[in-house]
Amino acid sequence: MRWLTSTRMPRCARGWHGLWLACLLLPWQAHAVPSFARQTGQPCVACHVGGFGPQLTAFGRQFKLLGYTLKTADAPNAPLSAMLVESFTRTRKAQAEPPADGFSRNDNVELQQASAFLAGRLSEHLGVFAQATYSENGGSLGWDNIDLRYARTFSGRRHAGIWGVTLNNNPTVSDVFNTAPAWQYPYIAADLAPSSPAQPALFGALGGQVVGVTGYVQLGGALYAEAGGYRSLSPAFLRRVNADFDGRLAGITPYARLAYSWNLAAGSFTLGGFALDARRGLTGEDATGHAVALAGPDDRFRDLGLDAAYQWTGNDQLVTVNALYVHERQRLDATFAAGDAERLHGSLDALHASASYWYRNRWGATLGLFADDGSRDALLYAPGRPDTRGQSLELDWNPFGQADSWLAPTANLRLGAQYTHYSRFAGRVRNIDDAGRRAGDNDTLFLYAWLAL
Repeated sequence: MRWLTSTRMPRCARGWHGLWLACLLLPWQAHAVPSFARQTGQPCVACHVGGFGPQLTAFGRQFKLLGYTLKTADAPNAPLSAMLVESFTRTRKAQAEPPADGFSRNDNVELQQASAFLAGRLSEHLGVFAQATYSENGGSLGWDNIDLRYARTFSGRRHAGIWGVTLNNNPTVSDVFNTAPAWQYPYIAADLAPSSPAQPALFGALGGQVVGVTGYVQLGGALYAEAGGYRSLSPAFLRRVNADFDGRLAGITPYARLAYSWNLAAGSFTLGGFALDARRGLTGEDATGHAVALAGPDDRFRDLGLDAAYQWTGNDQLVTVNALYVHERQRLDATFAAGDAERLHGSLDALHASASYWYRNRWGATLGLFADDGSRDALLYAPGRPDTRGQSLELDWNPFGQADSWLAPTANLRLGAQYTHYSRFAGRVRNIDDAGRRAGDNDTLFLYAWLAL
């Protein structure tokens, strides 16, 4: 069972056997778009830490909870934006094979993303964030994050709040905290370098392959609760939008989220949790080579997560700290019966944490830590365990995003340098591929220019 992460929808191997095999990806994210700034009349720093997404300020969280509908009287009516990401990726030691068709074993430059957005208010209570993305890695244009939401405010004797309904295509993409897997650090990362061999299903395994409806409520600006369910989309539809089909979900997959925030003198602190219960079958290929669902038993994945977030704002300074732990229990009836797992039962654990410091919302530094572990299974994971641990450091410069920035609020830019170090990869420190490669040989330097219009 490999979940690898990406900045766009998964393009996975069609003929996998066993669990939802590796997509050569990084956490795919939706991002800040200038159409929101044009609609609200606010600079990007009003909604986003560092003046660029996806880290949200308190104001940004409320804007999303209210369905992207806040609008000034003279705001333009076309909620359209675009985004480009050009990147350079270098691993400490060249990879044994090119990471994707058309690229070299090392020192790769690519147009990582070119996205178009429909993002903003559609009516008084209805708003949308919809993204279509082209990536040079894969060479295809497909759908990306979709979040269509209806929201209203209410007041009662004891509490005032917000309630809403969201139609989306990925559990956690509707969340407003940067501990959610769809929004956690790294907010963008290399898709042409190795990454964790396995993570729980909550880390994007259903992204772009499902449609779901969830309802949410926020009470008194403190308690946030969300619950709903997801169903698989048909393989034929997913081919039309250039997304993968990695197995049909059995019935409705329930998802739930609960969080509580405390307002502090200069910021906030949040504690919360996640739950996902998915049953999914295996895939095969039809005569034309397209992925189809196979009849038979399902594999079951039960994910439970705990998260915490802290945000502090001072004069010209801002600090954020985010942490997420997810434990997944697996019952692999389908994969075990197919002979692709040694054991019927297994587990995965993921612990991710990050801390960011920003000065004047222009210069930022982020330190990230990650530990992805799992039960031993030589058939699921080579060479036997998925355990992968490491750290990353990112330095960013955002020259725009302020109220007085050049072309505000039409354009925004982030320049970033990110270095990821692996202290363990696939359960080993040395000889991780049985050919002499060390975990540290996967260390990755990632440079990027991220433009939003």
